[in-house]
Amino acid sequence: MKKIFLFIITALTLATYSCRETTQEKTEDAVEAIGEDIEDGTRRAADEVEKGAEKVEHEIHEEIHETDDHMEHQEMEH
Repeated sequence: MKKIFLFIITALTLATYSCRETTQEKTEDAVEAIGEDIEDGTRRAADEVEKGAEKVEHEIHEEIHETDDHMEHQEMEH
């Protein structure tokens, strides 16, 4: 009877330990996947910010040159 009880305790201990390892591995995989998603999202956001900054820079450049052209045109009229 002692041997059966010892076997059951050993089996439960091994099963619990095995489940804990599997859970830990799954948790580590999930954390790694989340980290990769965050990295990808950050990279995409940075790309969009850069595109937006380039667009603003282009618009400012156009506005400056349109203003210069407009001012030159006014000076020619006077």
